[in-house]
Amino acid sequence: MTISPCDPQELRTLFLFEKLTDDQVERLCIEGHVEVFEPGLVYTEGEPAQNLYVMIEGSVVMTRRVGADDIEVSRTSQRGVYGGAYTAYLRDRVPQIYQNSLRATRPSRFYVLGADCFAQIMDEWFPMPVHLLEGLFFGNKKAVEAVGQRERLLALGSLTAGLTHELNNPAAAAVRATSSLRERVAGMRGKLRMIASGKFDPAKLEPLIELQQRAAERVAKAPQLDPIEASDREDEVTDWLEDHGCHDGWQLAPVFVQAGIYSDWLDQVADTVGPDMLEPSLRWLNYTVETELLMNEIEDATTRVSTLVGAAKQYSQLDRAPFQVVDVHDLLSSTLLMLSAKLKGITIAKQYDKTLPKIPAYAAELNQVWTNVIDNAAQAMAGHGTLTIRTARDGDNILVEIGDTGPGIPPDVQKRIFEPFFTTKAVGEGTGLGLDIAWRIIVNKHHGDLRVKSVPGDTRFQIRLPIQAETARPADAEPGQPQNVEPAQRGDSENS
Repeated sequence: MTISPCDPQELRTLFLFEKLTDDQVERLCIEGHVEVFEPGLVYTEGEPAQNLYVMIEGSVVMTRRVGADDIEVSRTSQRGVYGGAYTAYLRDRVPQIYQNSLRATRPSRFYVLGADCFAQIMDEWFPMPVHLLEGLFFGNKKAVEAVGQRERLLALGSLTAGLTHELNNPAAAAVRATSSLRERVAGMRGKLRMIASGKFDPAKLEPLIELQQRAAERVAKAPQLDPIEASDREDEVTDWLEDHGCHDGWQLAPVFVQAGIYSDWLDQVADTVGPDMLEPSLRWLNYTVETELLMNEIEDATTRVSTLVGAAKQYSQLDRAPFQVVDVHDLLSSTLLMLSAKLKGITIAKQYDKTLPKIPAYAAELNQVWTNVIDNAAQAMAGHGTLTIRTARDGDNILVEIGDTGPGIPPDVQKRIFEPFFTTKAVGEGTGLGLDIAWRIIVNKHHGDLRVKSVPGDTRFQIRLPIQAETARPADAEPGQPQNVEPAQRGDSENS
């Protein structure tokens, strides 16, 4: 790095300073200097913003940290581009840290001005803020597009991981049940060989088959017992089996109890087959009952898989038109199912007004809004608390309120949470675009309203969506496209 004085005439060739007076340019040269950076970092995201950098010549890449990756936001060789402490004039109203990382890709010369001096100059001069704000708008627009895409990919990856976990559980249960079912069917084949050999009295076989049918039917009507009741019933059935000469009765008892078969029902079996064939008959019936239970388990597991796949299909809306008439409750339910892995340990309270009409909307994008807000709520509660989702009619709008019992959002943060790139998380842990994207979808695309009310233990995001189709944005509007909404307007809206 080489430091040298600056040339006033050279500074004037940069668009940022082209309208300044001779005295102003002279002051810039006195207060600042020129530095030559070799290829490498000029400044790093998250560090205190100490300088404003204006490139005189060279080539740079600007990146932002998303998760474990550095995402390229801009690459340019244009003279006059700037970065660093460009918000110093806002002083302590915003965190004075570098909002991105800047890297020189070849030896590059920069005009460097200290942040405090820049803030003072901004207070005194007018032309330069005009250039700065213009550049800031277009730079942020491009950054929102680049990092917003990465935000959606990260959310998709997180949802995919959660969905995979949720699918694995019922799939594994189905595999285990199928393996056990194979063993039980093999056992039943052995019992059939016994019947074929003539060891069963044909006169007793028909009533036994009738009992087998009744046992299979009993499985579907079995009562749900709590652990203490089930244990007492198992002890009762085990004692009955041992009293009737059935060794290892404790192995058969849990299956009989699960099917709702207790000692009084087993008395019917004993009366039907007699003492000589009682034990093989009981084991045959036990195989029958366990087979039914295993088939129910397989049915439940595969139904769960089908439900999850259906929820994923509902959530993604891949087979549906982007703009359609939807029931917000269906969208909320599919989102909760997709996020179920992240909501472990959190109590979910649904307060749905089922009389609400369907509304015209971009369904997939509303799901993205629910995802961003619910995910933030889950992180705030750290696995413990209550997530409340309430729907109601509010005049010509539908109200969707998502509340959590987390620590709350401080008032100074509430005013800025819908601003792009604003985040209270550590560098690399958040992009600051989740709620900005939600704002754009609700306010700009659906002509709705998004607000937050928060005190410790009670944070509520209130989303209002118009019921009438004519108030929604036309279906050919470009999804996710950044709109020109000033942060101050967002703050006023969400606190009004």
